[in-house]
Amino acid sequence: MATTVEGSPAAAPGSVSDELEAWLAGDGRKTLGGLIEVFEEKAFALIFVLLLGVSALPIPTGGATHVFDVIAVLVAGQLVIGRDRVWIPKRWQGLELAGPRQQKFLGRLVRAIRRLERVSKPRLRFLFDHRLFTTLFGLVVIAFTVAAFLAPPFSGLDTLPALAVVLISLGVLLEDAAIVAIGLVIGLGGVVVEVTVGQAAFNGVKGLI
Repeated sequence: MATTVEGSPAAAPGSVSDELEAWLAGDGRKTLGGLIEVFEEKAFALIFVLLLGVSALPIPTGGATHVFDVIAVLVAGQLVIGRDRVWIPKRWQGLELAGPRQQKFLGRLVRAIRRLERVSKPRLRFLFDHRLFTTLFGLVVIAFTVAAFLAPPFSGLDTLPALAVVLISLGVLLEDAAIVAIGLVIGLGGVVVEVTVGQAAFNGVKGLI
C-alpha cells in the first residue's frame, strides 16, 4: 500500500490531504473512476474513506448509503484476492464523489485528514508492505462495512463501524499502525453495541408477543 502514486497531482508532495485536495480542485468531473485512474494503488484506501465517510458522521443515514457499502465490500474483496488495482463495474465508474451536495463534506474530510497528519507518524511501517496485512485489511473492511450495512435505518448504529473503516484506511494511507489499532478498537466496540442493541430489541419484541 506504500507504492508511490504515478500520475498524482503535481502539487501533492506526498501528503494525502494535499493529493486529495489537488485532485478535487482540478479540472473535470470527480468520479469514482477518475479517482482510481489518478491514485492507482492508493485508491483502495481512499475509496473506503470517501464511501464510508458519510456513514461515519453522527447522523442517521436512513439506509441512503447502502449502495456505497456494497461498492466498498466489492473493492475490499479485491484486496483479499490480491489485486493491486481497483476494478469496478462500468456503471459505477461515473459515480460522482464531488457533486454540489458532497462539497461541504469533502472539505471537512480534507481538513480532518490534515489534522490527523499533523499528529501521525509512520509506525510499524514494515507491516504495510506485507501481503498478509493487505488481505487482513480487506477482510476487516468487509466485516465493519457489513456491520454498518446491517444497522437498522435511522438508528445511527452504522456510525462506529463506518468510522472504524475510515480510520483504518487513513492509518494505511499514513502507514501509522497506531491509527489502524484505534480504528480496530472503535469498530469492535461498534459491533458489540450493534449486537447488544439488536438483541435487546429482539427480546423486547419477543416479550410483547
